[in-house]
Amino acid sequence: MRRRLARGVGSVLKRCAALAFAVMSVPSVAWAGAWTLPEGTGQWLAGFTATTSTMYFTGAGLAPTPRYTKEEAQALIEYGLTDRLTAIFIPGLQNIDIAAPTSAERAGLNYTEFGARYGFYESADWVVSGQGTLRVPGTTDVSNPAAIGYTDFESDVRLLVGHNFKINDVPGFFDVEAAERARTEGYPSEFHFDATLGVRVLPKWLLLVQSFNVMSEGSGLSYFGGSYEYYKLQLSALYTVMPTWQVQFGGVSTYAGRNALQENGFIVGLWHQF
Repeated sequence: MRRRLARGVGSVLKRCAALAFAVMSVPSVAWAGAWTLPEGTGQWLAGFTATTSTMYFTGAGLAPTPRYTKEEAQALIEYGLTDRLTAIFIPGLQNIDIAAPTSAERAGLNYTEFGARYGFYESADWVVSGQGTLRVPGTTDVSNPAAIGYTDFESDVRLLVGHNFKINDVPGFFDVEAAERARTEGYPSEFHFDATLGVRVLPKWLLLVQSFNVMSEGSGLSYFGGSYEYYKLQLSALYTVMPTWQVQFGGVSTYAGRNALQENGFIVGLWHQF
């Protein structure tokens, strides 16, 4: 059915489908990192991300493409089952709109993700953990170009390393994560590498610099336009309203890629610890 669809649409539709797939992993407004939660404690991080694109990376530069917009609302809910084991649940909603001549739209459930993170090692300054999650698609409608890249079951296994530091009494941390995301339904698996740098510039202000990087492992189905890769930079600030409540705001941009959209957008979020 997928191959019949690919053969039946025009070249513009094929390109839009490939590019829509390549931006499926828009970074979440929330960030958890390598650390596990103490037993009996939890946190939820709710956020909204809106991005748009009218250009895409061809491998030789940028080229115009029909406008692609996406809005996502997502929550990350974590709870410490033990001091070493943290349960993870990530539900989400999304709306995708692709302009003419494709003229496709989809609104509904995004991926629902659940799993756990286990701490292998933790000291005063360093932590090493492993995480595994299953990603359940919110749609199976492969005939809608706005659903391309969101219809398959996936598993994500990653290694996480975190470190706390101080520079001239200014506290900070960094977190790096390497992941293998296995995909089904003919989609290519992906290697993910994510990094976060956080600096508490003032007692109530935390600045976050985050890099999200995705490289496909092969081209998968032919109408994806070949293998792809894309690199995103997200800058945001986190403000502590009360000891257990924080608000987040910032922006995200795809600064490089191949067979991928050049997208720009903003994020807002609310964090709570309990």
